[in-house]
Amino acid sequence: MNDRVSDLEWLPGRVLVRANGPLYRQLAEALRRPIENGDFAVGAELPKEAEIGQHFGVSLITVRQALRDLEAEGFIRKRSAKPAIVVANAPAGGLSWTMKNFADIAAFAKGAELRVKSYRRDASPVMQRVFGLADGDSGFCLRGVLRDGKTRKAQVTSYFPPEIGRRLSRGDFDDALIFQSVQRHLGIRLEVAHVTVRAEIASAAVAADLDRVEGSAILVVEMLYQSADQRKIEFTVARHPADIYRITFDAPNDLA
Repeated sequence: MNDRVSDLEWLPGRVLVRANGPLYRQLAEALRRPIENGDFAVGAELPKEAEIGQHFGVSLITVRQALRDLEAEGFIRKRSAKPAIVVANAPAGGLSWTMKNFADIAAFAKGAELRVKSYRRDASPVMQRVFGLADGDSGFCLRGVLRDGKTRKAQVTSYFPPEIGRRLSRGDFDDALIFQSVQRHLGIRLEVAHVTVRAEIASAAVAADLDRVEGSAILVVEMLYQSADQRKIEFTVARHPADIYRITFDAPNDLA
């Protein structure tokens, strides 16, 4: 694969469209496929960054972000002033989740299925804390497991204030992304998700849902979704097996 033209021939002639999500995520997927298929063998060089950008019609910034994602997944190794080199045709042990916007959240659930266990009224203290309900007042709670084939990606618990929850039923949650089901069935556009990440150990119930040992490490991601008028619409707590997941994000230097 030393012939540069031959290298470019392995790249799909895919058109990247902003409406389909972040361009760098689309580009990473387009580059990942020929690596996984073995078109780019371990030890082979990818085309130069400028050639990739020209081939897909994207900027160098987009190309470099896509390559950083592939490096984080364990597929390639970036090199200074040289093309990236393939180091594996299968991802490393962990799954990486980059969260910058709703499209990134959607990308994480791509191909997954939400298996709903229950949807009912709930007077949990979580309702009172998040939605400001009085003692004894109840909202609604959805419990389920997000699965991707045999992989149990997350135990999911979603809370809704009473004025939102009473307008939904168990059958409405027909999307792996709960917030998308809410938007579609209620006609409410969610404008922002406040994300908190913390760690805990698995209770017996969590361990059973995730097929893990009780007491194992769990990565907890809390997402509070709000509408344009700042109403709190949904509070989702997703518990992931910490041994196979990590969260990555860029921190730009905005200091003077």
